[in-house]
Amino acid sequence: MSYTLFLLLLTLVHSTFSSLAPTDRAALESVRGSLTDMPGSAFFSSWDFAVSDPCSSFSGLTCSSLGRVTGLSLGPNLSGSLSPSISNLTHLTQLILYPGSVTGPLPPRFDSLPLLRVISLTRNRLTGPIPDSLSSLLNLHTLDLSYNQLSGSLPPFLTTLPQLKVLVLASNHFSNNLNPVSSPLFHLDLKLNQISGELPPAFPITLRYLSLSGNSMEGTINALEPLTELIYIDLSMNQFTGAIPNSLFSPTISTMLLQRNNFTSIATSIAPSLLPQGSIVDLSHNSISGELPPALAGAEALFLNNNRLTGDIPEEYVKSLINGTTKQLFLQHNYLTRFPWNSGLQLPDSVSLCLSYNCMETDPIVGLSTCPIEVAPLLSRPASQCSRFYNHSSTG
Repeated sequence: MSYTLFLLLLTLVHSTFSSLAPTDRAALESVRGSLTDMPGSAFFSSWDFAVSDPCSSFSGLTCSSLGRVTGLSLGPNLSGSLSPSISNLTHLTQLILYPGSVTGPLPPRFDSLPLLRVISLTRNRLTGPIPDSLSSLLNLHTLDLSYNQLSGSLPPFLTTLPQLKVLVLASNHFSNNLNPVSSPLFHLDLKLNQISGELPPAFPITLRYLSLSGNSMEGTINALEPLTELIYIDLSMNQFTGAIPNSLFSPTISTMLLQRNNFTSIATSIAPSLLPQGSIVDLSHNSISGELPPALAGAEALFLNNNRLTGDIPEEYVKSLINGTTKQLFLQHNYLTRFPWNSGLQLPDSVSLCLSYNCMETDPIVGLSTCPIEVAPLLSRPASQCSRFYNHSSTG
């Protein structure tokens, strides 16, 4: 074979295996026509359709050896809208839109993109509902539409997709109830929406991250009892009620944020040393009554302020403060009656402790000096309040 013939064949092979398919080229031209670089952005500077092989030169583009677009990453800092022609990129496995000011609806025809595994269109200004065509994405692994202006009910199919592991719809305007969850999720983030109603009866036991913060949900959280793999849970700023299940205080949990609800109790039978080192537990601003469980003393940051807790503070909390295991302990605005503090002890400089506005006398240096600035500078509740509360509790 002559050298010239060899070069000709090499050129033909390169053309066959890298040139962009005409249908994909047309789709990308439509995508480019609907989006614009914002001031200071130069994302589209490499998108020159005069070149023979956009697959090797376009920013954010990944192609197969057959010249089909498999990955499209757009931005950041783009404006305009998402072209419906994205649905013509039928070999697409990954669609990403980085933060910017893109407006308008989601592409309507996801049913023509059966290979999609990742959709991430975050921190833009997208509007409208989630299209029903998403129900056909049986290979979808990750769906992140967070921090947009999407609205409507959460489609029932969304939590039943068979391969979905990550679902993030935080900070939109989704409403109505959370549907039953059968997808094998390990990450579910629906915070800062307008979701109401109770928790569905069951969640996948694979779940490790759950955030429903800042919605209008109510009822008990007993459906979470089987979730022994949870690492992070945030149900703050809802209207949940009842007891906090024992099982949530597990060796896996690193962050538990249940503040600003209407919870009424935590179990006193939590096994000691269950909370892992460095854990954060915030149960503040609820209606939790009863005595402090000693086992919670293992948290690095523990917020139980603004509840209805009574009795003596267990000595385990003092020990945890002194040895540096607990670095933040906020117990203000309760009805606690004694802090077992020896005047010869000294708090480490790294510790923040607030005991103000309880039913006990407290050394102001110990109990008030590290309180949040918004806490009223009162060491103790008025005696009349404490008497009324304890008299009512004993006769209730």
